[in-house]
Amino acid sequence: MKKNKSLGSRLFDSINVIFLLFVSIVAVYPLYYMLITSVSHGMAVMQGLVTFFPVNPSLDTFKILLRNNDIFIAFKNSFVYTLLGTFINLLFSCLCAYPLSRRTFSGRGFLTGMIVVTMFFSGGMIPLYLVVQSLGMMDTVWAVVLPVAINTYNMIIIRTSFQAIPESLVESAQIDGANDFVILFRIIIPVSRAVLATMVLFYAVSHWNSYFKEMLYLNTKSKYPLQIILRNMLVSGLFSEEATMAGGASSFSVTDGTLRSAVIVFTTLPIIMVYPFVQKYFVKGVMIGSLKG
Repeated sequence: MKKNKSLGSRLFDSINVIFLLFVSIVAVYPLYYMLITSVSHGMAVMQGLVTFFPVNPSLDTFKILLRNNDIFIAFKNSFVYTLLGTFINLLFSCLCAYPLSRRTFSGRGFLTGMIVVTMFFSGGMIPLYLVVQSLGMMDTVWAVVLPVAINTYNMIIIRTSFQAIPESLVESAQIDGANDFVILFRIIIPVSRAVLATMVLFYAVSHWNSYFKEMLYLNTKSKYPLQIILRNMLVSGLFSEEATMAGGASSFSVTDGTLRSAVIVFTTLPIIMVYPFVQKYFVKGVMIGSLKG
């Protein structure tokens, strides 16, 4: 039998629900506003008439945006960089986290400390640029994915998750003749799906939104990711040119503001589509990696 809650408990629950609803609205409304702005009439957006619902909705803005072939090439590049980069991140992070999580590994405390130092101190942008240049990786995909192969914070979360796995499980595999690679890829990783799914989200979002290192290391336009193309469109005023051309033909149904909103929706949608598949692992993965150690 459920006990009747006191007045104070009911009041606390009500305030908590109202507060969380407010926070949710504050977080979701900007994305929703970008969506309704991208499909609304340009003049309505300029006059500030779009608040909660689209005004004279149409897909003219997206049609104009998708006429630019550079968008599709950049989208493909971003997808490749994100997929390859996330795979390398997970592989290298797991290979680094596994030995640091084993209690039988001598010197793991010292090595962990040396790795943690890199979270606070680094060589800087210019030395890193010179290293990439001397290795012949300029204007290649490797310049984008290899310099950020391991994120120290994420690796430590994975290491802490690996430490939570019972040592008896590893010892039983060793008795059966399994080496460290077999233990890692056939035992440790399969039982660490929660934290690895969380890391997939962290790494994928980081690669998808990245643009600064691509500006430094890539020189060929056909290799630019989506974020670089969109930045160049914004800086060069291409939004205004496209909007002016479209507006002259369709009574300002498309404006600079609607094109910007469409671009934001176009770049955010892939990550939003990925999130539901890893959401169920998100909280569990972060908690495992942060509370146990």
